[in-house]
Amino acid sequence: MEPYATCANEPASATPAPKYSVVVPFYNEDQIVQKLYGRIVRVMRHVGLSYEMIFINDGSRDNTGKVLESIALADERVTFVDLRRNFGQTTALQAGFDHARGEVIIAMDGDLQHDPYEIPLFIKKIDEGFDIASGWRVRRGDNYIMRRLPSKIANKLLAAVSGVNLHDFGTTYKAYRREMLDDVRLYGDMHRFVPAICARLGARIAEVPIKNVRRAGGKSNYGIGRTFRVGLDIITVRFISKYMTRPLHFFGKWALGLGTLGFLVLLNQAYMKVYHFFKGGKYNIFPDHGPLFALGAMLMLVGLIFLSTGLIGELLMRIYFESSRARTYAVRRLVKKEGTKKALGTGH
Repeated sequence: MEPYATCANEPASATPAPKYSVVVPFYNEDQIVQKLYGRIVRVMRHVGLSYEMIFINDGSRDNTGKVLESIALADERVTFVDLRRNFGQTTALQAGFDHARGEVIIAMDGDLQHDPYEIPLFIKKIDEGFDIASGWRVRRGDNYIMRRLPSKIANKLLAAVSGVNLHDFGTTYKAYRREMLDDVRLYGDMHRFVPAICARLGARIAEVPIKNVRRAGGKSNYGIGRTFRVGLDIITVRFISKYMTRPLHFFGKWALGLGTLGFLVLLNQAYMKVYHFFKGGKYNIFPDHGPLFALGAMLMLVGLIFLSTGLIGELLMRIYFESSRARTYAVRRLVKKEGTKKALGTGH
């Protein structure tokens, strides 16, 4: 049976879980797959602990799938996940995480711009007690206008909105403790924002300076158009990191502000109407002050919409957490005296 012909939700084997899982998505990289595989094997052999490799073919149109299949058939440490079409890097990584069994999961790109020989640097940070080790491309050789400047701006914005002081959110090269990914589902371009999402649960994050290696072959699958998608995801990250469990707090502030402003505008119009009435004058609201009245009514209506959105969000969050049993907290350690545990079990 082919390695990827098993049920998508079943583990590839019943062997003991390895210490490390190296997850690599590929898209049209048939020229460099073998080279990357060889380097990962050499460096993990040097690490000296059990490991596995999860290679994902994200709908490549070249021979990447065939090369990955041949590697998986020859090496039992390799799990080949062949996606039916090109779903994008984030979805490919999620597929890899779903099939990874290691205590520590190391994610990297499949284009050799991430040097596998730097994997021990990430492992060292995890061994020091950090939950996430995130790569930091200190010196980048990319085009300044098309790649480095947009990336710099995006990183500054992400650090500001998430409260996580990282220099480089964009790189895929990261190592995670497995429990950090248990309650995280990736979509959109969210793979680069995992540290910001996990920080909400108290994850300890460290940066690892890495090289930015020039591509050994093929061409980049990224362009400046991705910047606009990242901008929208920044808004998502801000909402998730601050208001995921209390959306009414976000929408309620806008509802209160806009509704109050609209109410004051309408109150002013009513006051002017009554004032001129008792003074014997005329104050025609609609003919003379129609736009101002419409503005007040519109502000109150928008405030009501924000309030309704917040209430719906609160209901959806409660349905989500109760139906999926997702946790709103993360436990670092659970300490319990063994004797007390036994006493509780026997009812004494």
